Amino acid sequence: MSRRVLLVEDDRELRSTWQAALALEGFAVRTAASLAEAQALWRHAGEALPELVILDLGLPDGEGEDFLALVRRQGQVPVLIVSARQADAHKIRLLDAGADDYLVKPFSVGELLARMRVAWRHRGTTVNPAALHYRHGEVCIDLAQRLVTRAGEPVRLTPTEFGLLARLVRSAGQVVTHRQLLADVWGPEAVEQTQYLRLYMGQLRAKLEAQPSAPCWLLTEPGVGYRLADPADPAEPAEDEAAG
Repeated sequence: MSRRVLLVEDDRELRSTWQAALALEGFAVRTAASLAEAQALWRHAGEALPELVILDLGLPDGEGEDFLALVRRQGQVPVLIVSARQADAHKIRLLDAGADDYLVKPFSVGELLARMRVAWRHRGTTVNPAALHYRHGEVCIDLAQRLVTRAGEPVRLTPTEFGLLARLVRSAGQVVTHRQLLADVWGPEAVEQTQYLRLYMGQLRAKLEAQPSAPCWLLTEPGVGYRLADPADPAEPAEDEAAG
């Protein structure tokens, strides 16, 4: 399943940019623009608490430091502070209060992602950078540019088709189960709707495979899920894929 991230940032442009970048990496992102909104999201999350928090300090209705205290009272979810405040004393106080890291704005999205991976690694969890490019035979996929080509020609995909393909690209060479795909692309309420997968995989194969009934790289793992062929594998059709 996608890792859940809560992004608390009142600057609309920054919030939108970071949310898009995190979603591209495969994270399930919820956002809050105020202290009250962040507190409400946290208190009503139930068992689906965020697995990492990105927290701005200067919020319109209070201090992000108050939200850090709430998070720390209830567990050890990694918290990354993002702020324009540069004073060492301020950084030290927040780190001593339980923040895992402190990033001074401005910083790159690449640095933010790296700091997130470090925070998880310190808790014994390895999160690898997502694959954003894929090439197999005539097909090239660039998730960052939202560009898919076949034999050099752009292929138009619907948002759902692109979302499904992107999820498979991020795990290229690995099986992604039906439930994982449904939860990550359609949401947790859709995990039993396997007909969605059959329909959209059929549409993707029709647009991207030379022989949709004998796919070379959009492969079925019967009874389990789907996978993209490893980019290093030769483009040879799999057997008995038509039913997938």
